[in-house]
Amino acid sequence: MDTQNDSNMASSADLAFLRDCRRVVGTKQLRKALRDGTALRVYLAMDADPAITEPLAQICGDLQAAFCWVPTMQALGQACGIEVGAAAAAAVKPSRF
Repeated sequence: MDTQNDSNMASSADLAFLRDCRRVVGTKQLRKALRDGTALRVYLAMDADPAITEPLAQICGDLQAAFCWVPTMQALGQACGIEVGAAAAAAVKPSRF
């Protein structure tokens, strides 16, 4: 499944949105947010292991969840405010409490 294409590339506005909102980082947290319906937009790193990102892209497609590709794990980590790279992250709805 070729899910990496130019129409799904994250823009600078997408990354700014991720920086400015509540987010989850990592595969487990991302899967939970998708399952719970709290993920607003999913971000996947193009240079991450496809064994991690491709199943997540498939889940997004199955659930009709918005997702985009970020060029590098380092760029995604920076957008998430962490000092290491990230393979996957999501902007999520604010908690009610």
